[in-house]
Amino acid sequence: MAEVTLFLREYARTRQDVGAIAPSGARLGKALTRYVIPSPGRSRAVLEVGPGTGAVTRHIAASLGRLDTLDLVEANPRFATLLRGTYGRDPRLRVLTGLVQEHELGVYDTIVCGLPFANFDARTTADIFDRLLGSLRPGGTLSFFGYVGGATVRRTLAAGADRERTLAGQGVMRNILRRHAFRTEMVLGNLPPARVHHLAPVGTPAHAGRDGSCTCRDAPS
Repeated sequence: MAEVTLFLREYARTRQDVGAIAPSGARLGKALTRYVIPSPGRSRAVLEVGPGTGAVTRHIAASLGRLDTLDLVEANPRFATLLRGTYGRDPRLRVLTGLVQEHELGVYDTIVCGLPFANFDARTTADIFDRLLGSLRPGGTLSFFGYVGGATVRRTLAAGADRERTLAGQGVMRNILRRHAFRTEMVLGNLPPARVHHLAPVGTPAHAGRDGSCTCRDAPS
């Protein structure tokens, strides 16, 4: 309850930065971490951007091996403090406070991103995706989500300069998905329902079709 209370307080205080109206549910967390796949015999490096209060972080941490590492980049200092209190004693985890653009990223096998891209302008969205995709090892994956119907609502309600900014941002997102997405899945059991996109730097990662399903989409959520 303390995490939910903090989340709601920060959402009311900095809605533009938090983006979500509630912490990610268990089904969304499972979908976002689908490609955080155990690799016996070698260490994995995982990055989570925008972990918030740690709703998805719990899913990632539970899958980490003894030699694996997890970097958490959180712009909200109150969320970062909460994460340090939860994971500060785990030597595999590192919490970095600030925007992802402000940090020198490492090289990762898997990246999970919870940033509110619908709130960003086109240049910021393109810059962040360039950084994240450029930080993936060959065969690595980047997973992020958007709320179902969110793009349509924003286009409908926006006017003037705000509408131009919204359309430009959604155009950038469509291009990113068209070039990099190898799978998109719907998560109806979340508040609100979400669409999770899985991306690869170039082409499709070797494990993309492991479960026999691969649904690619061009349109943003």
